[in-house]
Amino acid sequence: MTHRQRPQTAGGVTFLNLEDETGMINIVCSPGLWARYRRVARTSSALLVRGVVESVDGVVSLYADRLQHLDLRIPATSRDFR
Repeated sequence: MTHRQRPQTAGGVTFLNLEDETGMINIVCSPGLWARYRRVARTSSALLVRGVVESVDGVVSLYADRLQHLDLRIPATSRDFR
């Protein structure tokens, strides 16, 4: 996950941004989903995300219905730019 946002104007929706070798994707998490999977999303070095993909004007979004920890067999470190 490259970043997480929960704008005041989004009605409690949390947005995650994931990046891989194919590019970026926006993950849209409803308030209920975020409440259920918050700990997994905040503590996992890698995630499996299940949901519905939508592409509008070249912007790809995934409306998540499940987040799951993905166990990595290699060490992963975070890039903290603060």
